[in-house]
Amino acid sequence: MRIALAQYDFPVGDITGNVRRIQTLIEQARDAHGADLIVFPELCVSGYSPEDLLFRPQFLAECDTAVRAIAHSTQGIVAVVGWPEAAGSVVYNAASVIRDGRIETTYRKRDLPNHAVFDERRYFETDPDGGVCVS
Repeated sequence: MRIALAQYDFPVGDITGNVRRIQTLIEQARDAHGADLIVFPELCVSGYSPEDLLFRPQFLAECDTAVRAIAHSTQGIVAVVGWPEAAGSVVYNAASVIRDGRIETTYRKRDLPNHAVFDERRYFETDPDGGVCVS
């Protein structure tokens, strides 16, 4: 199995630009490097850390649409993509496994740092029913 790591600085709030970059990196990993799997950074769709943008329902809806667009365009490779997932008024720091045009499964971060420069508990919840993410 060949794994590609997509280390890139995804700008906060640039959902459209981040989606374009993610799709390009997926294509490059698959076509130029023969990767079977590409793994992206935490919250790459929104940029890290989106902070108070997470309080805007429109922003969260745009992130949801973006992940679905990434999934739709992903073929021939598996991608793990980080994004802020809204479930009603609750927001999770999530990573979705994308394969063959669909979101196969999503994992919600459980250990939220809340020290020094990290304030994730202000923005995110943990999934009380979250189990192991195996795909």
